[in-house]
Amino acid sequence: MTEFDDLVLAEDPEPGIRRLTLNRPEKRNAMSNELRTRLFDLLRAADADRDVRVIIIRGAGKAFCAGYDLGRPRDTSTTLSHHSAINDGYWARHVVAGWFEMWDYATPIIAQVHGFCLAGGTELATAADLVYVAEDAQIGYPATRLISPPDMCWQPWLLGMRRAMEAVLTGDPLSGIEAVTAGFANRAYPAEQLDEKVLAHARRVAKIPRDIQATNKRAIHRSMEAMGIRNGIRAAADIQAVALRTRSSTQYMAELAQGVTQALTARDAPFGDYRTASDATNDKGPPIPNGRA
Repeated sequence: MTEFDDLVLAEDPEPGIRRLTLNRPEKRNAMSNELRTRLFDLLRAADADRDVRVIIIRGAGKAFCAGYDLGRPRDTSTTLSHHSAINDGYWARHVVAGWFEMWDYATPIIAQVHGFCLAGGTELATAADLVYVAEDAQIGYPATRLISPPDMCWQPWLLGMRRAMEAVLTGDPLSGIEAVTAGFANRAYPAEQLDEKVLAHARRVAKIPRDIQATNKRAIHRSMEAMGIRNGIRAAADIQAVALRTRSSTQYMAELAQGVTQALTARDAPFGDYRTASDATNDKGPPIPNGRA
């Protein structure tokens, strides 16, 4: 046992199903390096377990994941979940390596998304093989407003050029229903039904033998790779490194260093969404915490 074991909880709700729960509800499950390291430890263990036929990832509390934790250090003093030389562009390269690792697992992964699914949280969901969402979920990448393009630029691959361009140029969120229509998610359900609906889908996936599922999953990913998805995402990660050197980005990062909450509020106020929605308790969900939203 370590002090970080409770950052992600593991359970087997039914035979063949391993469920991992991000467990920082007070931070809307914003991903620190420690949380991501714990998550990958558990994912690797599940993928190696011959009794596990499907993995579910969900979030505790009011959100799936509010993104990367901007309130935590991200340099060489902190353990990264994946190795990357600490130079320009290292952050995007290292998180993308993790999401690609999930694609390479033999075991199918389901993302169960409710509440906020923002920035790095959308990347985590993208790294899953199936995505089921609450109808009122808020799925977006508002960091494109003042920091950079996404670390993992999934938008053109899942949304198509026009929807992707709108999502990245505005940082606006999709609801769960819109996310299904756009192609980000498989199906949307009322939030109170999401747990059981996801388990029902997991049961169906778990009926297929592990070796067959491994080849089924690989066939889809190899097809996407033939279309260039990994090269495209890596190329966009390199552009992200350039974007962090722009005047607007460096100015905003300095503002973040002075106070994450104030900087996020100032960024979103002109748009009237996320934490600055007119009613913080409306159906757009709770205020955003200190994630890379």
